[in-house]
Amino acid sequence: MSASPLEHPEKSRDSLILHATDNAVSWITLNRPEAMNAITPDQRERLIQLLSEASADPAVRAVVITATGRGFCAGADLRSTATDGGERVPGDVARVIRLGAQRLIAAVLDCEKPVIAAVNGTAAGIGAHLALACDLVLAAEEARFIEVFVRRGLVPDGGGAYLLPRLIGPHRAKELMFFGDALSAADAERLGLANRVVPAQDLEKTARAWAERLAAGPTRALASAKHLVNTSLDTDRATAFAAEAAAQEINMATADAREGVASFVERRTPRYEGR
Repeated sequence: MSASPLEHPEKSRDSLILHATDNAVSWITLNRPEAMNAITPDQRERLIQLLSEASADPAVRAVVITATGRGFCAGADLRSTATDGGERVPGDVARVIRLGAQRLIAAVLDCEKPVIAAVNGTAAGIGAHLALACDLVLAAEEARFIEVFVRRGLVPDGGGAYLLPRLIGPHRAKELMFFGDALSAADAERLGLANRVVPAQDLEKTARAWAERLAAGPTRALASAKHLVNTSLDTDRATAFAAEAAAQEINMATADAREGVASFVERRTPRYEGR
């Protein structure tokens, strides 16, 4: 049996982002348990890099983002991003958000491979948005999702006001953002923010099973389906239908599409190669 992706034998345990590829699945693990995995700028850049590499690497066909310790991600590490008290130039904050948190969320949304969030504990602020930007969300029973910004007197960032209304509607999104109350894993599943809640001891096993099933699928077709769904709420019907037809046209030229049709005709299980 392969080693647990939370152990990553080829990486030292003091690495802030652990990474391993196993059975065509890229496992990305936040590893600052003492800080509830609050994200530093360096970690953010590493996450963006790994997601970009997953898109470009034909050997990677699915991605899992998870974390060590009690927390999934407590948000941005405010200590590492705090100003030194000097004068702030207008536009500085917007620039930091645009080049920081928003780039991270975009990297998840734009990754050409399906991305699973395996949420082991508290996901707050940008940490919640990191999970919710993923294509599928698995949550341990102890996990919580918190729109923590209002507690700090801040406006939600990292795409929260874009993601939440699309997932649960504007009224529910406002309730979470206005009050900043912790949402249990069970309530997240009920609202549609989590696909499934499992006991903590089953989280990795379930994430592995889902990821390996995705990795055995028609990778390019999944990428196109992801893109169509992610853009569907931003377009009118005519544009969405045109994009769907174009995606089908492009996908029919792939080896996996030919294999899928051939396996149907021959009444056998398809063998997809992600090409």
